[in-house]
Amino acid sequence: MNRWVPHLFSLLSYSLLSIGLLLTLTPLLWMMAASLMPSGEANSYPPHLWPSRVTFEHYLALFTRLDLARYLFNSTLLASAVTVISLLINSMAGYAFAKFRFRGRDHLFRGLLAALVIPAQVAMLPLFLLLKQFGLINTYWGVIIPGMANIFGIFLIRQYLLAIPDSLLDAARMDGASELRIYWSLVLPLCRPILVTLAIFTFMGAWNDFMWPLIVLTDSSLYTLPVALANLLGEHVQDTELMMAGSVLTVLPVMLLFVALQRYYIAGIMLGGMKG
Repeated sequence: MNRWVPHLFSLLSYSLLSIGLLLTLTPLLWMMAASLMPSGEANSYPPHLWPSRVTFEHYLALFTRLDLARYLFNSTLLASAVTVISLLINSMAGYAFAKFRFRGRDHLFRGLLAALVIPAQVAMLPLFLLLKQFGLINTYWGVIIPGMANIFGIFLIRQYLLAIPDSLLDAARMDGASELRIYWSLVLPLCRPILVTLAIFTFMGAWNDFMWPLIVLTDSSLYTLPVALANLLGEHVQDTELMMAGSVLTVLPVMLLFVALQRYYIAGIMLGGMKG
C-alpha cells in the first residue's frame, strides 16, 4: 500500500496544477476568443466560449478609431527607456551595497527595505508636485523618472552579487582595472541571468502601468496604450468585443517577450534563490 502513496501524491499534485493552469488561462483564452466574435455576441446569454464566426473587424476598428501606431510607439519607448535606465542604476546600486564598504551602508539598505511596505499611491502626490516644479508634467520624462530606480531591483541584484567572491574583484583591481571597468566588464556579465529577469519584471510593469501615465500625461499624443484604451472604453462601453481586441493588443507584446526570454527568466529566479 505504501508504494502507491508517492504515485497518489504525484497524481494529486498534477491534478491541482492542471486545475490552477486551467483557471489561470480561461480568462485569457476567452479574451482572445471574444475579440474575434461578431458585435454583441460576447454579451449574449448563455455566454459563448468560442466565436460563431471569426472576424477581425474589431482589430481593424482599433486602427481606424485610434492612432494605434502612435500609442504603441509611446508604450514601447517609455517601457524600453525605463527598463534600460533602471537596469543601469539598480545594478550600480546593488553592486555598491554588495561589494563596497562605507559608513551607514547596512542602515541605509535596511531603510530601503523598510520603504517597500509603503504603498506607491502614497508617494504619487508629492512626486507629482516635485515633477511639476521641474516642468516635467505632460512629458515623457515625467513618466520615465519615477521608474529609473527600484528598491526591489536593488535588493535582487545585491543578493545575487553577494555570492560573487571578493577575491575575483580583488584580482581585477590588482591587475590595474578601474572600478568602472570592473563593473562593466566583470560584474555585468556575471549578473546577466538576474539582469534579464529584472528586465522582464521592469518592462512588464512599465508597459502595463496605467495610473501614473494617466496622472502625468494630458496630451493625447503622448498617451500610452493602456491609457488610450481606457479612453476608448468610455466612448464604447458596450462594445465588449472591441475592448477585448484592445486588451489582446496590450497583453500580446509582453507575452511574446516572456515566452522569448523565459529560459533566462527561470534561470535568474533559480540562481537568485539559491545565491540569496
